[in-house]
Amino acid sequence: MPDRPSKPKTRAERIQQEISAYPGTITFRDLIRKNKRQSTLLIVFMLLLGAAVGAALGALAGAYAGGGDLPSLLPSVILGAIAAFLVGGLGAMWSWFSGSNAILRMMGAIELQKADDPEFFNVVDEMRIAAGLPMPRIYLINDSALNAFATGRDPEHGVVAVTRGLREKLTRDQLQAVIAHEMAHIRHYDIRFAMLMATMVGLIVFACDAFWRIAFYSRMGGGRRSSRGSQGGGAAIIVIFVLALLLAILAPLLARFIQMAYSREREYLADAGAVELTRNPEALASALAAIAGDDEPLVEVANRGTAHMFIANPLK
Repeated sequence: MPDRPSKPKTRAERIQQEISAYPGTITFRDLIRKNKRQSTLLIVFMLLLGAAVGAALGALAGAYAGGGDLPSLLPSVILGAIAAFLVGGLGAMWSWFSGSNAILRMMGAIELQKADDPEFFNVVDEMRIAAGLPMPRIYLINDSALNAFATGRDPEHGVVAVTRGLREKLTRDQLQAVIAHEMAHIRHYDIRFAMLMATMVGLIVFACDAFWRIAFYSRMGGGRRSSRGSQGGGAAIIVIFVLALLLAILAPLLARFIQMAYSREREYLADAGAVELTRNPEALASALAAIAGDDEPLVEVANRGTAHMFIANPLK
């Protein structure tokens, strides 16, 4: 019988094995093109999803206002879809120009200057030179958990944020490996995709929550308006309520699915990029082991919409 390939014994060996598993034809230009294409598709999906939810909200509002049958609800459906499409477009524009700053404010991150931490700035500068990138802005999250993330719409607007715990508890080599991992995300344009995804998940949850609340209050007032509708109108309202219930149940699952779409491949390729920049897989392996061994969550600054941006799950 042929010998089976041996399993990697250490985390460093596992990382090396994952890196060697990728085809040699993959280049950073390929990754950048892929991520730009996926970002465009994500914006299109955001707009279409917003239009669908807006159409449902319009139908619900039309039924609550006394619409009897489905044809009479059509103007409300069209108006709701158009309004939501415009809101989705504004959301995409806001994410493009202000999304990263909003995320940093939400997390309470503080921008650092070189005088605040010269050693850390030197580590970041070394890795951005190795990656051929502009110097990113550097932020500190005042939390003892071990975590980090990168954001921004492109390398010229890149941001690297680390927690106080990561800065204080890792060695210089480990910290360098983590920063190299985040630089790889910036170089691959993963940051744009992640930022748009965070905005989209937030819009999905907000829209579905609004849909459920409107459905609930319209149901509370349904008894007073029942005399204005026919049996067909009542049936339409029942259908809309069922859709609202399904949407409220499926919204968290959909948000989770979208986060999972930010695939493990991106993390593995960022690991590969970090090893390329540092030439030190052991440092990356030990840093990831230290982060994985930290059981302190970041629940005060992270949520399900932004969890996918971090190097490790902040909600563990």
